[in-house]
Amino acid sequence: MKLYSRITGTGSCLPPQRLSNEDLVKQLALTGVETSHDWIVERTGIRARHFAADGVYSSDLAFEASKNALTMAGIGPKDIDLIIVATSTPDMVFPSTACILQNKLALTSEDAKGIAGAPAFDIQAVCSGFIYALSVADAMIVSGAAKRALVVGAEVFSRILDFQDRTTCVLFGDGAGAVVLEASDHPGILSTDIHADGKHVGILCVPGHVNQGKILGDPVLKMNGQAVFKLAVGVLDETANAALKKANLTAADIDWLIPHQANIRIIQSAAKKLKLPMEKVILTVADHGNTSAASIPLALDVAMRSGKILPGQHLLLEGVGGGFTWGAVVVRV
Repeated sequence: MKLYSRITGTGSCLPPQRLSNEDLVKQLALTGVETSHDWIVERTGIRARHFAADGVYSSDLAFEASKNALTMAGIGPKDIDLIIVATSTPDMVFPSTACILQNKLALTSEDAKGIAGAPAFDIQAVCSGFIYALSVADAMIVSGAAKRALVVGAEVFSRILDFQDRTTCVLFGDGAGAVVLEASDHPGILSTDIHADGKHVGILCVPGHVNQGKILGDPVLKMNGQAVFKLAVGVLDETANAALKKANLTAADIDWLIPHQANIRIIQSAAKKLKLPMEKVILTVADHGNTSAASIPLALDVAMRSGKILPGQHLLLEGVGGGFTWGAVVVRV
């Protein structure tokens, strides 16, 4: 009997503080940075984003999203035997945000023994992080190394933005999304496809690091928008078609495309290349901004809870991020 992994629960969390474009424009104006609601919407499709309060970290958002996913799956933390967190904004240098999340979940469990001994680790693939994490969790479940995995994307990108650079600081937001992945003899994840090309490191990066208690380099996000756009559209099409081929499907078989919510123009271009109408694309970028590794599970949870996604439907998840990394996953609900 062939073993599969199936998504049995989804959850998400957005910080309470919502900043509309108008709110952000006013804040930026105080520091001499000029932009406008119309300028942001025209170039990105973003109308608002959420920022975490001081003292709130990726693990806090991951914790809330995870609780929601576990509730939907009808299980408790003690039933999880693998935790993977995709993040580029970890709580600290180490230990991993996954281990911090594991401890927070153990404190809420009636029997913490199970989750307290489960492997937990982070994956850093920036905006492709959730695709990478889902691929790893799927492989571990199919191999028999795990039975129930908690896979999370969590970010507080507001902490690494340069608010003097209007081309990047208007793009990103904070949030978390989570899924419970369980072993099953019924098809769930049908295929995965992940890639990286390190020669593009410089077009999207945060070139800072800690050395002897000091930050060296520049600890805020840098991006060559045109280069990212050009590369993203091409590799997303390639990985989407590769994942579809592995699943013995075509784009016509896809009920919903759930892309990384980076920019409406990239999403529209990706859908066009796949000949998918925008009516088949799950969009949250207008309300959330780009939440990096959290964006795909956030969008998935929104679509699941709204009733858009129905049992038996096929989903195509795809993402691209700094590294440069990219990948896609085909899922049967």
